[in-house]
Amino acid sequence: MKLSVIVPVYNMAAQDKLSWCLESLVNQTLSDYEIIAVDDCSTDGSLAILREYEKKYPGKIQVIVSPVNKKQGGAKNLGLAAARGEWIGFIDSDDWVTHDFYEKLIRRGEETEADIVGCDYHLTGEHSMKIGQIVHNNKKSQTGILTKEKYRSLILDSGSLVVKIYRRHIILDFPNRFPENIFYEDNAISNSWMLRARRFEYLEEPLYYYYQHDASTVHTITKKRCEDRMEAARVMVKEADQFGYLEEYYPEIESSFTTLFYVNTLFSYMAGVRKTEYGFVKALGREMKETFPGFMENPYYQERVHEEERKLIRMHMKSTLYFMLYYKALWGYRNFRKRI
Repeated sequence: MKLSVIVPVYNMAAQDKLSWCLESLVNQTLSDYEIIAVDDCSTDGSLAILREYEKKYPGKIQVIVSPVNKKQGGAKNLGLAAARGEWIGFIDSDDWVTHDFYEKLIRRGEETEADIVGCDYHLTGEHSMKIGQIVHNNKKSQTGILTKEKYRSLILDSGSLVVKIYRRHIILDFPNRFPENIFYEDNAISNSWMLRARRFEYLEEPLYYYYQHDASTVHTITKKRCEDRMEAARVMVKEADQFGYLEEYYPEIESSFTTLFYVNTLFSYMAGVRKTEYGFVKALGREMKETFPGFMENPYYQERVHEEERKLIRMHMKSTLYFMLYYKALWGYRNFRKRI
């Protein structure tokens, strides 16, 4: 089997989201592949749609039903346990791909003997094959035989996991799997996968359609989502320590943790959660300081975090209460200015 495509599914029946995804997969120009769709205890008609496709395409689609809801990480792990392909890919069940997506990626991988191959993607809000907003997922400078400089670059800017395919051994020759019961599971393990690769290749073509809608993870801000992001960052550091690359790539891991665990969480929580809790914001800052005490001196932090955000973070590090009062006043003033 050349390729296994793993599709975690949860409540994607409405507006033909799941059907669009599956149609793009069953019509791939690649001949030797399997689709492993894992229903994560959907409460809508998603499982019925999956069963229809399984019946219509016997031998091509395998449906696995998770006994309990484990979020995308748990569903992906069930798919990995069943995967037979030399290459492994993942796709979100509300996204879709061009019909030659996997053929192109595998061809590049086989020609170059790469371990991981990726491409660009579209951002789109409609179900069509029209080109939307193109996002360059990686950089040409990251490709080829991987050196320490390229590994550093990939830790900082790894790009999305779903627009890549992976040689089987990169994932399955190691015991670790996706963390379960949280969102942002990809962020937790993508560094380890990248650092196991000898060669990375990248097609500067937008072959993946990333569907944006109100229920998307990136558009939903709750305290639980913030806690999930924090847990994913903890797992990322744990993986770095376990597999022996934390010390060698310390500045890059520190920067990635700071962005994922702290900066993105702090400002999305303050802006997106209606009733902010003093205890949560204080604990967030305390754990950041305990995990990486010198994070504000990191050169990547200085370069990548906006000056205004750095000012607010310095304030937070000194006083959680003052930071929250100042932030709310600033946010209220800006909203008032927009209305007049």
